[in-house]
Amino acid sequence: MSIRRFKDKSPRLGRSVYIDDSAVVIGEVELGDDVSIWPCTVVRGDVAGISIGDGSNIQEGSVLHGTHKGEYTPCGFSVSVGRCVTVGHGATVHGCTIGDYSLIGVGAIVMDGVVIEERVMIGAGSLVPPGKILESGYLYVGSPVRKIRALKSGEMDFLVYSSQHYIRLKNNYIAAFTDRG
Repeated sequence: MSIRRFKDKSPRLGRSVYIDDSAVVIGEVELGDDVSIWPCTVVRGDVAGISIGDGSNIQEGSVLHGTHKGEYTPCGFSVSVGRCVTVGHGATVHGCTIGDYSLIGVGAIVMDGVVIEERVMIGAGSLVPPGKILESGYLYVGSPVRKIRALKSGEMDFLVYSSQHYIRLKNNYIAAFTDRG
């Protein structure tokens, strides 16, 4: 795994974190307990901080990055991923806030200033444009996203299941690599 300091900031890792050898975690990044960062993922906290809450998983090829404070973005935009969030393969999460027990679909793009409340599903390939607020308990799809319908009971259950599944999976990876010595 590649955990890199940037200037005076180093990533801080919680307990039982899994970071794949091909992933890169740089700078001002805080990973909660039981977080998993899968192959070829980049979590780059060089210009703004990134926090990922307990039990969240960031799947293969995803990119998490913030926006610096500057002339066009006076406050900048950090990244805050809540607890038990699933970020699907190849997603881009940029300068936004994602609430607990949410799912960001495969290849989705979430832009600066977005606030995703808890228990939200974003469909694969969707684009969440800057500054949008996504209300808790709904499915959003499209480019740009639009609210489709309230999440069904089974979908709400799946949000919990997805996080728990990835905690078990990362524990299997940790055990497998530990067993190899």
